Amino acid sequence: MGTSLGVKPYQRGLTDLGRSAFAWLQPDGGWGWSNSGLITDGDQSLLVDTLYDLHLTRDMLDAMRDAAPKAAKSIGTLVNTHHNGDHCYGNELVGAAEIISSAHALEEMKREAPALLQGFMKAAPGLGDVGVYIQHCFGAFDYNGITQTLPTTTFSGRMTRHVGSKRVELIEVGPAHSGGDILVHVPADRTVFTGDILFIEGTPIMWAGPVENWIAACDTILALDCETIVPGHGPITDARGVKAVRAYLVYVRDEAKKRFDAGMKASDAARDIALRDYDAWGDAERIAVNVATLYREFAHDHTPPNVVELFGQMAQIWNDRKNRRK
Repeated sequence: MGTSLGVKPYQRGLTDLGRSAFAWLQPDGGWGWSNSGLITDGDQSLLVDTLYDLHLTRDMLDAMRDAAPKAAKSIGTLVNTHHNGDHCYGNELVGAAEIISSAHALEEMKREAPALLQGFMKAAPGLGDVGVYIQHCFGAFDYNGITQTLPTTTFSGRMTRHVGSKRVELIEVGPAHSGGDILVHVPADRTVFTGDILFIEGTPIMWAGPVENWIAACDTILALDCETIVPGHGPITDARGVKAVRAYLVYVRDEAKKRFDAGMKASDAARDIALRDYDAWGDAERIAVNVATLYREFAHDHTPPNVVELFGQMAQIWNDRKNRRK
């Protein structure tokens, strides 16, 4: 894990994947800096995800229209891989005839409108160290003026769409990272866009679980035998990147279970688990969320996560790590 898991240069902007497909990348892949994709054939196109605000999404769409003027001038289909705003808040700018997500993702989108993030950011200055951490995570984005634009078509399980002669397979693998995660697979291009099932060289964050679903989702990606794997965050990768995320999930699951069985509190377990080589991945403090989700799973506790409390725990770990580096 000391070497890069990327297979192409990791630079902001549009990457040509070949076969008339593109990825939009946003280093460093941390909080909110997500990736998107464009699948084209002739004058038809499908967009995978929008970005966290209108400015970012507008820049991306302009670049895509320059690169594929016939296909991207009018995008026929938009697929949202899940409900988090950094994958759907720019939907209103696309003008797609059809917006697709899993049925579960649509229900989660309704509960996570842009106004929620606006309120979170307004409260941040009064929250001390937690507020500083929230600003670190989300301060670069502008949530003002966004009109939430929801999917018009939903599905469960699998769905197929076509872009020209290309078949596009939508595969529901959630709940895992979130409640409604899907993969977007283009067999003819040997390419898959994974949404936040993959964070490459960044720490995965498990808001939903169960962890076995996420591990199974990694196995599903590997079974597709794709040449090009575009993660939700981080550089474009191959099977090595998938295996690294899978190994992280297995390691954290096993280490958390030991501490759960020993009666250790989740917040203490998050600090106690040695991250080893994973310590070099971005946003390592997300271990707090991952352990808390695993503990609820081990206890068969279906209580929703306390997001404010978890951001407080992440803020503490983040501050401690920052102070150790001084």
